[in-house]
Amino acid sequence: MHIIELNRECLLHLFSFLDKDSRRSLSQTCSRLMDIFLEPSLWTLLSFSAPTELNKKNFVLGPALRCLSICWYSSRVKICNIEDWGKSDLQKSMCHQHQNIVSSFLLDVTEKSPNLRSLTLSGCAHVQDETLIQILKCCPNLQSLKLENCTGVTDRMLTMVPIFACHLETLHVNFCRNVTRKGLFQVQQGCPSLVLRADRSADMIADRIPEERGLFQRTVRKLLIR
Repeated sequence: MHIIELNRECLLHLFSFLDKDSRRSLSQTCSRLMDIFLEPSLWTLLSFSAPTELNKKNFVLGPALRCLSICWYSSRVKICNIEDWGKSDLQKSMCHQHQNIVSSFLLDVTEKSPNLRSLTLSGCAHVQDETLIQILKCCPNLQSLKLENCTGVTDRMLTMVPIFACHLETLHVNFCRNVTRKGLFQVQQGCPSLVLRADRSADMIADRIPEERGLFQRTVRKLLIR
């Protein structure tokens, strides 16, 4: 029996064992398999290991999506985490190649995948508060939000959690240096049952423009002299 002679249920089951690239390759062999590839119920889980993977046409965004993970551990993450005013022209050009990829993708998720339950982002330095607030607004069933090394996240996003994330059970903001103790305290007060984790976040040095950093250093020196 040829593969295309299998019924739809069998083909969906077969596709469920394949990774994104294999699904895409198989779907390009005939229109029937392409139809299976485009079936929304097949795409409940998406995992990416680099922003560039988001540009591939090897997945489908749809209402069936429940878990989404974008975890980037490349050495380029270090460059992205440098403050914009501290980057060289070369570093800026490297960041520019993928600066808006993750944010644009997440905004697409808010439109096509309102039933998202779990979102994990690691090393996504360019993702800003506004994008995550849109996720909170448009994905009301979100139960788990785990952020790691996302320097664009600040207390502003945290203040929106009690307002929009009524079903959120777990919130991680680990190594997010622009999150403060005050912001963590406020979100914990607004959501007392929330499992909140913030490893090192409030203990890290927040971003400061050179003028602010100079003023901060002078203030510290004065205190030490006293």
